[in-house]
Amino acid sequence: MSEYSFTTTHTVPGTFARAGVIQTPHGSIQTPVFTVGGTKATVKTLTPEMVKDLGGQTILANTYHLMLRPGADIVEKAGGLAKFMHWDGPTFTDSGGFQVFSLGVAYKKGIDAVAHTEKGKADNAKASAKQLAKVDDEGVTFRSHLDGQTLRMTPESSMQLQWQIGADIHMAFDECTSPLASAAYLRESLDRTHAWAKRCVIEHERIWKEHKKAGKPYQALWGVVQGARDEKLRRESAQFMASLNLDGFGIGGVFQPEEIPETVRWVVEELPDDKPRHLLGMGNQVSDLFLGVEYGIDTFDCIAFTRQARNGGLYTATGRINITNAKFKDDFTPIDSQCACYTCKNYTRAYINHLFKSNEMLAYTLASIHNEYFVVNLVDRIRESIIDGSFLEFKKTYLATYFGKPFTL
Repeated sequence: MSEYSFTTTHTVPGTFARAGVIQTPHGSIQTPVFTVGGTKATVKTLTPEMVKDLGGQTILANTYHLMLRPGADIVEKAGGLAKFMHWDGPTFTDSGGFQVFSLGVAYKKGIDAVAHTEKGKADNAKASAKQLAKVDDEGVTFRSHLDGQTLRMTPESSMQLQWQIGADIHMAFDECTSPLASAAYLRESLDRTHAWAKRCVIEHERIWKEHKKAGKPYQALWGVVQGARDEKLRRESAQFMASLNLDGFGIGGVFQPEEIPETVRWVVEELPDDKPRHLLGMGNQVSDLFLGVEYGIDTFDCIAFTRQARNGGLYTATGRINITNAKFKDDFTPIDSQCACYTCKNYTRAYINHLFKSNEMLAYTLASIHNEYFVVNLVDRIRESIIDGSFLEFKKTYLATYFGKPFTL
């Protein structure tokens, strides 16, 4: 597994928190780290240079979306994801597994987290025809949300697509289930995810042999632990993924921040310490970051920070504000006086309020720079606190300031 490794450098006694380094063919990743969301080979409203300047170490793109447009073959012809998007750092791709959920049971909220309760049965029946993803044991049939074209994704094709896209780290194809699915369906889904993981490993190893012969760099494979909110299933899934000798692990699912300590602990207690762990799609609340790290997470990804930025939701050391509110019209201070981002060093709340009110595209860029800097820098500070031994105190004081009261979770 040339040019790929993971090393733990520091730990926090009494917790699962740790700092370390993931080595990839495109450089090293200092962990814990916030992975910037670049779904379609772009971080919305930001150039790769902006992402690097605000401190971003790595970017995660989405296999499903790149399969649709421009096509994995185009990305491959361009020299791979990093070269295609003019990014010179490490990259991740997710497998398309989350789209099984978002285009299936969760599509347009026709079926949501309560779809498998008694209350949700009627909605389930009404919405089933609207779903754009249908799951079977062999794979998933999608209808493109772009043009309605019928597409098929299997564990094998997910691996093939991800190797074509060429990210440093791939995720195995999995089924992300509704958090309140029935016990019977959770069992069925977990068995399917495990069978898919084994198929992913076989296809991954086959493709790696071909790439190795051609002198191409290794692309790592991380398995995804599922099991919703069921301790038995979560532990079983973690044990199964650990048995496959994967390069790392993602923790998938849809759950609330207050469930992170318990759910993540179940998983981390079963996974090997010498492999990195990624919390998929989580980190959209400040407390998520501290709790995830405390319970053993090395990498996060979430697009919420840029999405909220484009809607005027900006993070500060004392909580989130809506910059479009009238009270900021004549506020000539930075978004956050403690922030060292490009936006805060050069622009005022009044100006950014004006940009949003005027529907100027610059509003989205300046707001996104700030929010991405906020989250990337905060996880950097968390990592530094692990290294210098002050993590628990930093967590306590930071969250008390952010929420305006002691944080008790």
